[in-house]
Amino acid sequence: MLKTRIAVLVSGGGTNLQALLDAQDRGEIPCGEIVLVVSDKEDAYALERAKNHGVETAVLSRRKKADRAAFEDRLSETLAAHGIEMIILAGFMVILSENFVKQYPRRILNVHPSLIPSFCGAGYYGLRVHEAALERGVKVTGATVHYVNEIPDGGEIIAQKAVAVEAGDTPETLQRRVMEQAEWILLPRAAAMAAQSIAEEREA
Repeated sequence: MLKTRIAVLVSGGGTNLQALLDAQDRGEIPCGEIVLVVSDKEDAYALERAKNHGVETAVLSRRKKADRAAFEDRLSETLAAHGIEMIILAGFMVILSENFVKQYPRRILNVHPSLIPSFCGAGYYGLRVHEAALERGVKVTGATVHYVNEIPDGGEIIAQKAVAVEAGDTPETLQRRVMEQAEWILLPRAAAMAAQSIAEEREA
């Protein structure tokens, strides 16, 4: 069975990318292979992580918000040139348009640092999610991996994992715990499941 060709889209440090690469090295994504890492930021450390694993990289700068159509055209061309079948958004800070998402139905995965439907949607990303959780006083938070559709954080949920909020937590400490106890575990598992599904569909 041919492996599903995966692209990971990043904007920052790439800790979730690292979790995926480490899981791949351990043989935990048997039906998939990360063959491309794309960033909208040329200084994203995630690009170094990719290069250290011998994964090809591409930088597609987006200078203006109004440039989204041109950006997505270049992204589509880059993905097509590498035969990409599945996309993982791992800290990618660009909201993809409905037109783009429709090109990859049930082929784009995203990890969000809350238990959707809590603290999700437009404006909820990065530390803002954890700040909102602490302000609300929740005792349990977590992470969600879901398919991407035209609604921010609105696609079908694949997997969720709860994480306790502890006394004295700051947004930074809570963010770290959610990554370690949920995101870095869930994302590789979901990637493995989705990659297997795509590979089986191709072989059918």
